[in-house]
Amino acid sequence: MSVLLAQGVEVTAGEAWTFWLLAPIAVIGALGMVLARNAVHSALWLVLTMLALGVFYVVQSAPFLGLVQVVVYTGAIMMLFLFVLMLVGRDAADSLIETLRGQRAAAVLVGGGLAALLATGTYRWLEGTPAAGLAEANAEHGGNTEGLANLLFSRWVLGFELTGALLIVAALGALMLTHIVREPGERLSQPEQMRARFAPGNYPAPKPGPGVFATSSSNTTPAKLPDGTASPRSISPILPIRELTAAEAADKETER
Repeated sequence: MSVLLAQGVEVTAGEAWTFWLLAPIAVIGALGMVLARNAVHSALWLVLTMLALGVFYVVQSAPFLGLVQVVVYTGAIMMLFLFVLMLVGRDAADSLIETLRGQRAAAVLVGGGLAALLATGTYRWLEGTPAAGLAEANAEHGGNTEGLANLLFSRWVLGFELTGALLIVAALGALMLTHIVREPGERLSQPEQMRARFAPGNYPAPKPGPGVFATSSSNTTPAKLPDGTASPRSISPILPIRELTAAEAADKETER
């Protein structure tokens, strides 16, 4: 069973089923990437779309491109992007801050115009071009990987080398921007840290956690000392300040 397109390209039933099953997933992932307010969630939605695209490449007789899509883009670049996001600690509240007034509306207008321009240009460029699969191109060079290598290192070798140089410059720029120069005396050695920890007035042992030797296992319950009083080391320094502020407010109300 197969479907016959207007251009005379034969699409098998498995190909059609794969498309109709994964195309909605790819579109949902793309919409989730754009609409997600959290940067990590947006990256995960993009991973879903890239996985669907990798399967599409494999179905269209391009196994090498599908493997590169999954291993390089999804497995390497996106995971690195997620690692950087989690390391930096981006929050959903960061997206609410606009450094330029009206930048959201401008981004929507420019993005919509660019999408319309690309769609129109692609349609006019491919208008009247008969559709063809990769079977003939793969057979010409003995396989998909060989055919792609022949194009990259012959016709597009200059663009390939320039892209590699651009990626190297970007990596070096990222290293230079994240590199922190420390003076020789700023970084403490391990013996110096040990001496500072055991200096008079410091507490070398770990601080007792909330709930230790307490009547409750709640994290908000302070640790108890042998005399029954709360251990100051198990109480956040913010809490006494808040209690003092509340007491001062109560005193002011009493004075009134």
